[in-house]
Amino acid sequence: MFKNHAEMTRVVREKMRGGIGEVQMLEIFSAHEMRGKCRLFNEITLEPGCSIGTHPHDEEEEIYYVISGNGTVDDNGVLRDIGPGDALITGGGESHSITNTGTKPLVFVAAILLFN
Repeated sequence: MFKNHAEMTRVVREKMRGGIGEVQMLEIFSAHEMRGKCRLFNEITLEPGCSIGTHPHDEEEEIYYVISGNGTVDDNGVLRDIGPGDALITGGGESHSITNTGTKPLVFVAAILLFN
């Protein structure tokens, strides 16, 4: 299935998961389009100072892959710097958050994969 960028849905959410500011999400493919194996496959943009708050993942895994920008992730209680080419996977009851600590937009791909 080919999908043109213009066909993708863009959503802006405020204070996502208790975070700061706006989260800009571009839905690359919907859960329905991925036949239930993945419930989220988005490009996410956080402007400087914005964040997604700490949240757990039970019965699923979330992967972040950074395209551009810099930030900090809380990887189940361990703070780590994150930048282009870096990746994070969280699942099985672990939690994470991400904050743009840089001066440019932090852009990453997020995918949530279901265990069953």
